Amino acid sequence: MNYNNAKQRIKQMLTEKIDDTLQQVVNFLQKNFESYSWVGIYLIKNNMLHLGPWQGPQATEHTKIPIGQGICGAAAKTGKTEIVSDVHADDRYLSCFISTRSEIVVPIKQNDTIIGEIDIDSDTPDAFTEKDDQFLKEIADMLSEHIHNQ
Repeated sequence: MNYNNAKQRIKQMLTEKIDDTLQQVVNFLQKNFESYSWVGIYLIKNNMLHLGPWQGPQATEHTKIPIGQGICGAAAKTGKTEIVSDVHADDRYLSCFISTRSEIVVPIKQNDTIIGEIDIDSDTPDAFTEKDDQFLKEIADMLSEHIHNQ
């Protein structure tokens, strides 16, 4: 599926209750993008990342991550996207699945405040490009607006 069609489909999903919508979005992303092996959304509560909806072959044990810890925590701390081409070469990586080779984490922001993030693992090395980054930033912006309106 191309990024523009995906954005349009996700916009259509943003009419449901927040929990339902977030689950639909992660399901859609994981199903429609072959390299997206595991997709999750973390929300920030009490200075911790809390795993919300996710989709993939199995659950992660990392359901709560302190801000600043791991790749997810780094993105939440800096507010910048983290793209890791080889998770095994990054000391910050919190190992979730033996099959994971690369990861992208895109913060979800309201104004300048980080409220959550989209976390995607891939079983393919160097799976994420600038196009993924731009696409997922647009999805994060849509989700931010939707979360704000709930």
